[in-house]
Amino acid sequence: MCGILGEYSQRNNLIPARNFKYLLNLSKSRGPDDSSIKSASGKVRFGFNRLAILDLSKEGSQPIWSPSGRYLIVFNGEIYNHFELRKNLDKCGENIRSHGDTASLAYCIDEWGVDRTIEFLEGMFAIGVWDKEERCMYLARDFAGIKPLFYGFNSSGLVFASQFNQISNHPFFRNEPINQSVLKLYITQHFIPPPYGLLENTFSVFPGEIVRINNDFNLEKRKYWSFPKFDNSTMIYANAKNIIENEIRRSVKEQLISDVPLGAFLSGGVDSPLICNFAKNYIKGDFKTFSIGSNSKIHDETQKSIEYAKALKTKHHIEKMTSGNSLDYLDDILVKIGEPIGDSSILPSWKLSNVASSKVTVILSGDGADELFFGYERFQAIAKNHWLWNYPFHLRYFIRGLDRLLWNDKYINECVLANCPGDSHFGLHSKQTGDFYDHLVPGLKNISLPENYNIYKYSNPKSKNELLHLIRKAEFYGMLQKTLAKVDRASMANSLEVRVPFLKKDLVENVVKTGISIHSPMKKRKKILFDLLNKSFQNIKPQLQKKGFSIPLASWIRKNYKSAFYEKLLDKNFCDSYGIRISTMEKILNDHAKERSDYKWPLFTLYSLALWNDGKV
Repeated sequence: MCGILGEYSQRNNLIPARNFKYLLNLSKSRGPDDSSIKSASGKVRFGFNRLAILDLSKEGSQPIWSPSGRYLIVFNGEIYNHFELRKNLDKCGENIRSHGDTASLAYCIDEWGVDRTIEFLEGMFAIGVWDKEERCMYLARDFAGIKPLFYGFNSSGLVFASQFNQISNHPFFRNEPINQSVLKLYITQHFIPPPYGLLENTFSVFPGEIVRINNDFNLEKRKYWSFPKFDNSTMIYANAKNIIENEIRRSVKEQLISDVPLGAFLSGGVDSPLICNFAKNYIKGDFKTFSIGSNSKIHDETQKSIEYAKALKTKHHIEKMTSGNSLDYLDDILVKIGEPIGDSSILPSWKLSNVASSKVTVILSGDGADELFFGYERFQAIAKNHWLWNYPFHLRYFIRGLDRLLWNDKYINECVLANCPGDSHFGLHSKQTGDFYDHLVPGLKNISLPENYNIYKYSNPKSKNELLHLIRKAEFYGMLQKTLAKVDRASMANSLEVRVPFLKKDLVENVVKTGISIHSPMKKRKKILFDLLNKSFQNIKPQLQKKGFSIPLASWIRKNYKSAFYEKLLDKNFCDSYGIRISTMEKILNDHAKERSDYKWPLFTLYSLALWNDGKV
């Protein structure tokens, strides 16, 4: 695990070495153990900050030239199947001196080339490769988007990095204007999903994608992995459960490879206790687990995590978070992560990572299970109301009125007002209506979302099962990307590597192959995972109401955070820069402070944007 930075100049005008070192140092928390820089042909330069996990010797350092001298490689992440790949090499696989995955990757690329090697990798990664012979650059990202890979591409050249501020502060891109379509997407979805960047000509590599820039500076993209297509077949439930259990167990075992201390996050829910239960069978010695809570009972699940820890016999560490002790590092976190992110759970994630990093260097997490196993209420909400789209809008609007009188379904409003299931899905993630944002940032009203933003552009499924599959696919490329970004930024700011066993390529593909019906998503969320948990923890009932590592943000903005939010969000320079109507902003703040409305999501989203704006050079 590390922080990476690379340049490919179109005119042999690489920036001064001291400037490159400054930008590389922005990701120092991602790799505090060692730093290194290598150049090639006067047009290419790679930088690397190392967090030593496998092969702690110098043999595991980067950037690295492949044995033939053809490829210069830098990568962030872990390749879990790299020993298996060595066995398939025709040349020298058994003679590799280092037992780390960096050396394995270099030998594989030498023998198979970049594209073929990437397809074979099982793990989490962001990779940059310079091909000296073909004079082209490759960027590749893991299939699920676990590790970040940003890049900027314009007439000056290409820059890629682990953090967005390494792009936005680079001389090639720091004068690029805000991309208004992406700004609208950020404000409504509370994060910037791949493949977009907030500045013009900045991007992130899409999950499962390889980007190639040739010597003529033409850019090509190729998907090497896509979410599986809908399969209406079904399995016998017992068979499906066994397949999934074995896949999870295998994934956990593979991801325990480490030369440094390893632990796990442990909540009071289903996913992380299941991961911990499989992991404990392979861990020798103390198994450290970590949880975080607050003084708000509706947000805290540490008591349930203690029950799991006792059953697992782990050394459990709990941290309590308050508005007072979080205010001290609120601004620091949001500036250090290098990009705006509107997910307030980054605060407890950061604090939990901070505590864990004092004991271990690698952590297992349960992220990804909700998206794969129908863990969110919106799965059922959209599917349950799919019949509404058989009627014209005026009839749906009438049904909405009946709903208010008869059913009181909090989700039906989005389904009624949307043109199709995908639009309603997008609306549920927005937290506020479009009118809300039109009044707050009127200049964005007539701005379209990015033209190729099609995650939620699905409609007219032939069956409810197909609709549920489309929702799951949208969650994989939507909500999951926000979760992974939050966890990566919070953990790597504390030099902590987080691994996600539920996001193994084979596991994801096999879960989809089991079909929809056996999961009974309209009756019970995460049915298979609950059944596996009950088999392992017969005397513990998991926390049914989803809490995760959350905080009472609405209350904190009204109290300890209040003055900071008012000062930052009513700053004239900030509001003018982004077209925010100050009078509307003030009314939103006042309505929230006086508990007339709950605007925690848009307020935190804009506060994060304001801090990022302050951090621009």
